[in-house]
Amino acid sequence: MARETVRRTISGWLMLPVLIGVGATLVVSIARTIGQGAPGTIVVLIAGVVLTGLLCAGFFIVNPNQAKALLLFGRYSGTVKTAGFHWANPLFAKRRLSLRVRNFESSKIKVNDHDGNPIEIAAVVVWRVVDTYEALFEVDDYTHYVQVQSEGALRNLATQYPYDAHVDGETSLRGDTLAIADQLKTEVQERLAQAGVAVLEARINHLAYAPEIAAAMLQRQQAGAIIAARQRIVEGAVGMVQMALEMLAQHDVVALDNERKAAMVSNLLVVLCGDRSTQPVVNTGTIYH
Repeated sequence: MARETVRRTISGWLMLPVLIGVGATLVVSIARTIGQGAPGTIVVLIAGVVLTGLLCAGFFIVNPNQAKALLLFGRYSGTVKTAGFHWANPLFAKRRLSLRVRNFESSKIKVNDHDGNPIEIAAVVVWRVVDTYEALFEVDDYTHYVQVQSEGALRNLATQYPYDAHVDGETSLRGDTLAIADQLKTEVQERLAQAGVAVLEARINHLAYAPEIAAAMLQRQQAGAIIAARQRIVEGAVGMVQMALEMLAQHDVVALDNERKAAMVSNLLVVLCGDRSTQPVVNTGTIYH
């Protein structure tokens, strides 16, 4: 398979004075020959002037981070990547490509995640052309190809993972952004390799449940957050109760039987785990009445 070939050219600043000098010489020669009455020589000199003018069509400019592919009668002859003023065969057809870094932001795609929930997802892909031959001749329109293949890779990735992880250690779109970004970059690069494009970065920039299930999923997330918070509160409350009982026994503050310990534990748990502030009740009698 043909690959990109970097072509060397003649400096335009070198050829410019040469062609100007040749053209000026031919014009002066024509003016002198007209007075001598030599029509054959005049025709040759005029043809030389025309040829010199055609050679001037070989000048072209390559801007920084741009390239020009040269084609001769439909055949690829190489790519000029060096910025500057160049001269090459005037019969070359020149096709310009940008080698600059580009951003592509996909549209919001509606797709089902691994759990079957409809979600909206979009991504940003940072890319650049690294092989001008493949970009020009392996695909029809490499810019459009990047857009279509990037959205296809994003859609495929979204179906492989759930939006949220419901099991510890499970990879999810929302919880493992770095891992998902790396995999998205790899998958996009595999699809764009034949187009001569290098993917520098790919990441998700929009992720949300579809509107029809967003409210229900929000309640589910809130319930999960409440359960997790309650679990932490209960764990902390049990530790505080245990510490209180151990300190009471260690300092011999009061001796409690199992029934009174159970009552104390119940009261402390109510105080520590309750949603609302508790109202204390002062016992003016003994602890057994």
